[in-house]
Amino acid sequence: MTRLTKADLEAARDRLVPDVVTDGLRVLFCGINPGLMTAATGHHFARPGNRFWPVLHLSGFTPRQLAPAEQQELLSYGLGITNVVARATARADELTAEEYIAGGRRLTAKVRRLQPGWLAVVGVTAYRAAFGARTAQVGPQEGGIGNTRIWVLPNPSGLNAHWTAATMAAEFARLRTATEA
Repeated sequence: MTRLTKADLEAARDRLVPDVVTDGLRVLFCGINPGLMTAATGHHFARPGNRFWPVLHLSGFTPRQLAPAEQQELLSYGLGITNVVARATARADELTAEEYIAGGRRLTAKVRRLQPGWLAVVGVTAYRAAFGARTAQVGPQEGGIGNTRIWVLPNPSGLNAHWTAATMAAEFARLRTATEA
């Protein structure tokens, strides 16, 4: 991969990154919003310190660790990726409460259209903000969107020091097991 400069990353601010989706996915993973590295490359969870791709493999969702550039391969495993908020920022704290709420409405419409078995939101704070679920915790949620069940997963950002790759993979594996039931 070409090394991106600060200017390259800044030029990616507010850029949109296409979803990796199709109808009837087993799990639709939902990030908070694209980071600048993701927007610059067009590949979800592209920042080197992000643990999404290693954890996805460690949890058994994929037979090998995929690189962000291989994101389309997820579809062959019944997996996809979208975001609560579409616009790219350097940090999630640049998003407003209104953006989260609007993102929750758009995500609900997307889930109704695509009808995945599970919506997996990676980041409990984002889930709470987008869906007004102030007391939500990591794990399966009560209710759902149509026939789609919801599971909140830990945020795979390298900044999330509360979760190790191993504990995160264990939570992702709990979801994987639920999708196979």
